[in-house]
Amino acid sequence: MSTDKRNQLIRVGREIIVQRGFNAASLNDILTTAGVPKGSFYYYFSSKEDFGLAIIDYFASKYRDKLKNILEDERFSPLTRLRNYFESGIAEMQLSHCTHGCLIGNLAQELSAQNEIFRDRLNQVFAEWEKYFVRCLRAAYEVGEINDDSHLDYFAKFILSSWQGSILQAKVTKSVVPMQIFVTVIFEQVLGKSTSS
Repeated sequence: MSTDKRNQLIRVGREIIVQRGFNAASLNDILTTAGVPKGSFYYYFSSKEDFGLAIIDYFASKYRDKLKNILEDERFSPLTRLRNYFESGIAEMQLSHCTHGCLIGNLAQELSAQNEIFRDRLNQVFAEWEKYFVRCLRAAYEVGEINDDSHLDYFAKFILSSWQGSILQAKVTKSVVPMQIFVTVIFEQVLGKSTSS
């Protein structure tokens, strides 16, 4: 039962933080929304920082499943998997009317300069995500979809950084067009050139 309440706090906290930001998300609002008494918070978390780290870990775990399910789905070719991942992100952004974005990206922008513990954990999450892109790109090379396997780790960093930037622009412009442009450039200009002989 206590695990259920802890997870409920994390889920509610994630929703409020992705909308308002970490610093603007009040514990009172989170506790009220979650239906958990105020005095119970410190039974589950030692501090708001501890709570924030738990939210990052929870989101990273769920997102790891998404990356695995899409980027390792062998029903599709590797580059199709990569495109499916981006199209999924665009669809999610449209559902939120371009207001939510990526929780990890949002927190990285807000907290990296303020809190070294958060910065380090967020950096670990991004590094983990990059590995999924590297594996997908390597699979693309192995089946002949791209013809160069040098510096795949750099390419994965570039893809993730550019994707996060397009998500940020989508929030600012209230439009998924920046994300769609990113996908077009990656597949037609970048990957398109890497597949030409």
